[in-house]
Amino acid sequence: MLLRFEGILNKAFGNDLNPFYYLGALGFYFFWVVAVSGAYIYIFYDTGVEDAFKSVESLTLEQPYLGGIMRSLHRYASDALLVVMLLHLLREYILGRYRGARWFAWFTGVPLIWLIFAAGVNGYWMVWDKLAQYSTVAAMEWFDWLPIFSEPLSQSFVSREVLNDRFFSLISFSHVTIPLIILFLLWVHIMRISYPVVNPRRGLALGVLLAMLVLSLLKPALSQGLADMGVEPRDIGIDWFYMFIFPLLDRWSAGQVWALTVGITLLISILPWLPTRNKQIPIAEVSLKNCNGCRRCVADCPYEAVVTQPRTDSLHFQEEAVVIPDRCVSCGICAGACPSSTPFRSDAGYVSGIEMPSMPMAGLRAAMTADLAKLKGGARVIVFGCDNAADIEKLRGEGIAVMSLPCTAMLPPSFIEYALHEHQADGVFITGCRENDCYHRMGGMWTTQRLTREREPRLRGRVERDRQRIRLFWASSADFKELSKELESFRIGLRGSASTQVEVND
Repeated sequence: MLLRFEGILNKAFGNDLNPFYYLGALGFYFFWVVAVSGAYIYIFYDTGVEDAFKSVESLTLEQPYLGGIMRSLHRYASDALLVVMLLHLLREYILGRYRGARWFAWFTGVPLIWLIFAAGVNGYWMVWDKLAQYSTVAAMEWFDWLPIFSEPLSQSFVSREVLNDRFFSLISFSHVTIPLIILFLLWVHIMRISYPVVNPRRGLALGVLLAMLVLSLLKPALSQGLADMGVEPRDIGIDWFYMFIFPLLDRWSAGQVWALTVGITLLISILPWLPTRNKQIPIAEVSLKNCNGCRRCVADCPYEAVVTQPRTDSLHFQEEAVVIPDRCVSCGICAGACPSSTPFRSDAGYVSGIEMPSMPMAGLRAAMTADLAKLKGGARVIVFGCDNAADIEKLRGEGIAVMSLPCTAMLPPSFIEYALHEHQADGVFITGCRENDCYHRMGGMWTTQRLTREREPRLRGRVERDRQRIRLFWASSADFKELSKELESFRIGLRGSASTQVEVND
C-alpha cells in the first residue's frame, strides 16, 4: 500500500520531488526554518510575567508582514517537522530499514522524538496566553505524579502572585538549549551513514516553503488571550501535533499516561532486536590475497562498514580493506565495486577481493553461465534484479534468465560484458528499487553511474557501443506490470535490431 501510494506521488511530482523519498532531509530542512524564524522572534521577545505576552503580540500585530509571518512560519515549520519525523519513522519500519546494522540510526532517533515534542510545547509556553496556561498546568500536574520533586510543580501556577519572572527565563533558556541538543543528536543519528542526504531537492524545498508562506498569510498564528491564573482557561484551540497528550490527561490518570508514553518509547526502542522470521545474510568478507587496497569498496559502502588499514600480510600493497561487522548490512555493493570481481578471470573458483559468502562471485558467474546456456529462441535476455524490489523470478521464461542480488549495485559491469560477448545473450536487462528510493540507499545511483561510465568500475568501450542491448528500468514490488511491459518492449526492440542486422549482412 505504501509503495502504491508513493507511485501515485511519483506520477504527480516525479521521483526527484516525491516528498516521501526525502522525509529525513525535510526534517533537517524544517529544523533550519524553525531555527531561523525563531532567531528573528527571539530578538523581540521579552521574558517576564507581564512582558512575554506583550512582546509576542507586538511582534505579531505591529509587523504583520514580517514578524507575524515569521511567527506563523515558526509554528507551521514546527508542525511540519513533527509530521515528517513520524512519517520517516513509520516508513522505515514498514520497509524494514531498522534491523541489523541499521539499529544505530533507529535507536538514536528515539530520543529525538521526545526532544522535539518538548521543544514544541516549551515554545507555546513562551507566548503565555491561555493555551500556554492550560498546557503548563497540565504538564506540571503530570510531572507531579513522579516521586522526584519535593514540592508539587503545579503549585507555582496557582496564582499570579506565586508565578515569577524566573519561570520565563527558564523556559526561554530551555527553548534555546533543547534545539542545540537536537542538532547534536541529528549529527549522531547520521554519523554511521555515508553520503547522508540532509537537504531536499531545491524544487521540493522551495515548494514546501511557499506552501508554508501561503498558509501563514491565510491562517496566521495568533495568541488566545493573556493567561489569567485566577481563571481556568475554557474553549481554547490546541495544536494537536504537539499537545495531543494533554486532553488525554483530562480523561486518564497521570500514571496511566506515563505508562502509555514509557511503554511506547520502550517498544519503539527495542524493535530492532525483536525476533524475526527473516534470516540475516552473512556480512562481507575480505580476501587479502585478492585485495590491493584500492579503496573502491570504501568509497561505495553506504554505511561506512568498510575501512582500510595498513597491510598485515607480505604483499607489497600499502593498505587492505577491513569490514566492520556491526555496520555491514550485507548489501554486496562493495563486491560490485571490487576490480577483482571480474568474471573474465580464468580460474574456475576464483575469489574476489571482497565477497558476499552467501553469493560469491565465482558462484554468480557459474549460475549466470548455466542459466544463459538454457535460453532458447530469439531475443535471449538475462535480467539482473534486487531482492528488495520487484520479484524478477516471475519473469523467468524460455528466453529469459533471471538473477536476483541483495542489491543491484552488487553487479560488476564486467558481468554485463561477459553475458553479452562471451555467452551470446542478446540483451541485459537491469532493474532494482525505484529511482531515489534504493533500499540500500546508494545502490541505484552507483549502478547508473557505473553504466554511464561516471564511476569505477565502468562499462568498457566495446560494451558502450552496444548500449541498445542494455536496458535499465527501476521498479518496486508494486510496479511489476510496468516492469513486465518494459521487458517485453526491450525484447521486441532486440528482435527488430537482429532483423535489421540480418538484412545488412545480406
